[in-house]
Amino acid sequence: MSKNNEAKLEKKLSPLNVWSLALGCIIGWGAFVMPGNTFLGKAGPLGTAIAMGIAALIMIVISFNYHFMIKRYPVAGGEFTYTQKAFGRGHAFICSWFLGLSYLAIVPLNATALALIGRNLMNNIFQVGFHYNVAGYDIYLGEIVLAVVALVLFAFLSIRGVRFTGAFQTGLVFALVGGVLIISIAAITNPTVTLNGLSPSFSQGTTPMAGILAVIAVAPWAFVGFDTVPQAAEEFKFSAHKTKVIMILSILFGAGVYVGLNTVTAAVIPDGYNSWADYIQDLPNLNGLLSLPTFHAGYQLLGTAGVVFLGIAVLGAILSGIIGFYMATSRLLYSMAKERVLPRWFGILHHSYRTPAHAILFILAIALIAPFFGRTALGWIVDMSSIGAAIGYGYTSLAAYKFAKKEKNRGIMMTGVIGSLMSLIFIILLLVPIRLFNCSLGKESYICLIAWILLGGVFYSGSKGKSSGK
Repeated sequence: MSKNNEAKLEKKLSPLNVWSLALGCIIGWGAFVMPGNTFLGKAGPLGTAIAMGIAALIMIVISFNYHFMIKRYPVAGGEFTYTQKAFGRGHAFICSWFLGLSYLAIVPLNATALALIGRNLMNNIFQVGFHYNVAGYDIYLGEIVLAVVALVLFAFLSIRGVRFTGAFQTGLVFALVGGVLIISIAAITNPTVTLNGLSPSFSQGTTPMAGILAVIAVAPWAFVGFDTVPQAAEEFKFSAHKTKVIMILSILFGAGVYVGLNTVTAAVIPDGYNSWADYIQDLPNLNGLLSLPTFHAGYQLLGTAGVVFLGIAVLGAILSGIIGFYMATSRLLYSMAKERVLPRWFGILHHSYRTPAHAILFILAIALIAPFFGRTALGWIVDMSSIGAAIGYGYTSLAAYKFAKKEKNRGIMMTGVIGSLMSLIFIILLLVPIRLFNCSLGKESYICLIAWILLGGVFYSGSKGKSSGK
């Protein structure tokens, strides 16, 4: 046992693997459905492009703080390690308690998204067996089995070793990017698709500025994933100096995917509608492929092949998200166990593969609960856990400012201040209901948040008592 505890994570990840990890975590099912249910309705095609550009710039500024801290502490744990070194054990626990939930919740969220592919693109193929309803969402045995199989399979692959999962993750991300690129090229080269189809440029339901700000407000959720890079820092087989470029490219590619899908969705309008605005407004009355504007756009451009290409892309996005957040969450738990914030059990590495197998099994056990409660209930937790991403950004930026001040590094001091302020703004937007943005937590998410805070207080009090007892 002692040998196992002394074992180290293996340095097997290349820059391409780490870039794939980050981008695969950034892009999920939401990127393919948010043009219809969020982006166009809030800001329109041009408004969304402007908002995503600004949001990407904010995230790049925050990534400078991450890069500064990765160079200083190139170990697993990321935000937990940075916060502990800068502000102590208590703040480190707060940061990792919320961030851990943020990462962990996205694992089952991606697994249950596989059922949405079956529902929307495969004629409800997995809606078999007994079914029941939770919070308005119908849950079928076939869909539960699908999610459970995916969770177990990718937990096993994650334990098998970082070299294999890194290569597999890279393949999935290439499928994701390739599918989106094919549809984008098809739209650009199609003579019937013109810039006139992007009119109106902004949503008609609000002012352009309000729409842009409303989309910027979802940035912590939209770009969560680039911050998984420091979680794997101990497994880099390259210099930590390269992480700045890796994170910037993952953010830019992520923004490109969001904007590309949104623009194509707006430009390719079904027959019978005068503009994308009329189409989006009519979505509640539609079903089938027409109710999924991005996929219908693919069908109009390339027929069934267009839906297949987008299906491959979204499958790559979902599966890469499962792998990426298994990796990120398990490394966070591993780091916390090494510092005795969590029981040592979480820090034990597999004797052959040198991966935090116990932490991965714990994530699997928690994630397996979610498919039985459906995506509506899971959505409450995911919405609440978006605060975890903002808290992680904030603590990392504050830590970067503190250490940069000692070194008289004015550039990082500035990005540290900006990152801290933007993180605070994101948290306020999530917690305070502001009608203009309509992005604050719902009642159920507030209840989940309060419960998680209370549970964290109990857990921290217990762990603090054990620590002082030693």
